[in-house]
Amino acid sequence: MVIDYKDKEWKAMPNFKGGEGTIFSQMTDDGLNKFMIMKMPPNTSIGYHAHEGSSEIVYILEGEGKTNDNGTMIPIHAGMACYCPEGKEHQIINDSDKDLIFFGVVPTQHREG
Repeated sequence: MVIDYKDKEWKAMPNFKGGEGTIFSQMTDDGLNKFMIMKMPPNTSIGYHAHEGSSEIVYILEGEGKTNDNGTMIPIHAGMACYCPEGKEHQIINDSDKDLIFFGVVPTQHREG
């Protein structure tokens, strides 16, 4: 599969997962996995949420902010990756004065047995 994000429209997502403000997404969902570029303007956040049945990998492309990683606040910036395993909780916050842009993958978790 090849995804050309240049052809994808930005979708406004107000108060995503209970967060503050409106963030924007270019998302592809193949039924098992979600692939997305997220753009978070200054003073926005993705609400604190758990991953049940999925995990999430985020790679920061531009900007800086912080992540709430299971209750621990950690500064993040371009070049960093964040991982939230299934059953854990996290949040992304842009408390800077510039856009925070990241690429994220949310794979569905399959358990055998």
